[in-house]
Amino acid sequence: MSVAILGSLIRTALPGVGRWCLGYALLAAASTWVVVSGPRAGGITIVGASIATLSAVVLLVQGTRQFFGERAVWVAESAALVAICAAIVYFTWVSPNVDARGVLMSLGLIYGRLAVGTLALRHASRDGTRYACWLIAVAAGTGALVYVARIGAIVFGAAPSLSFVQPSPWNVALLGLAILTSPCVAIGMVMLAHDRLLGRMEKLATIDELTGALTRRAFIARAQVLLSQAREKGDPLSIAILDIDNFKAINDGFGHAVGDRILTHVASVVAGQLRSCDLFGRLGGEEFAILFAYAQKHDAATLTNTLRLAVERSSAEGVRCTLSAGVGKFVPADTLESAMVRADAALYVAKAAGRNRVIMTSDAEEGEARYLAESR
Repeated sequence: MSVAILGSLIRTALPGVGRWCLGYALLAAASTWVVVSGPRAGGITIVGASIATLSAVVLLVQGTRQFFGERAVWVAESAALVAICAAIVYFTWVSPNVDARGVLMSLGLIYGRLAVGTLALRHASRDGTRYACWLIAVAAGTGALVYVARIGAIVFGAAPSLSFVQPSPWNVALLGLAILTSPCVAIGMVMLAHDRLLGRMEKLATIDELTGALTRRAFIARAQVLLSQAREKGDPLSIAILDIDNFKAINDGFGHAVGDRILTHVASVVAGQLRSCDLFGRLGGEEFAILFAYAQKHDAATLTNTLRLAVERSSAEGVRCTLSAGVGKFVPADTLESAMVRADAALYVAKAAGRNRVIMTSDAEEGEARYLAESR
């Protein structure tokens, strides 16, 4: 079940999912091998299934590290895996000892579960993943306690030496607890993967992939919220509409690939100059919008002019480009659309006046907008 569910997520190319799937596939293969071999499993089955199980544990730990953006492979961990596997070979063929094998396997399983659980807890504070991380941590911790109890039973002689599938109460209890905890860990991993996919989808819906600015829809939605808040509190709010000058000539002269990189460069320069409270969005093509929070029109114009100068002084692909902008403020009862229309009109005035400049909307236009809103 775990292999089938995790396998369906491989095509998403999420970090770590491939190792998770391979780890559970090895566990399934080892379990099937043991069951098919029956109670009289020979040395090859014991060693093969043990190595497959321990390798699966390491893969699950590595996959969890990789999922959370950490280095997947640890040299010490790999060396410990080789040492334990060599010891299992020794206690199977050279000096047969069922109890020693049981302790070694339990130690490997305890390490794997604690490592996965600790990684999950360390990243449980991330938004949207807390529940999944705690599910993994609790299930993995419970499984680790089971194997701690198994070691205690072996060391203190509380349970007899048992073969892999001997139908004893001890083996039934271990198997039952494994059935409860292992799938819970897998389910938690699937939940983490789905949370990560949801984050990707949300980012695609709100962030323009080329420029890193908000998409038009996301910008308008967030701007509406800021406008409502500004009205309630009486805070000033201004907007600027920006356009890269002669961008069509850049595309025609240097190609669309260069044009895309220039868009990315300009957006990066602009975003780097903005305050954390401002909104920056791409309206389409080479046109952008900025919502300046807590800013009067003249303040917004000054900030926009600073952006214009920063773009003018920078270059990308050996090409220097400039910006034109129109800036306006929100008047009482103004809508986002009406304010954007006025700022857009000021942008066209800036282009008609020779480009590479910032033009503010006139006080008369804003007074007319206020009058029309109040007369409705």
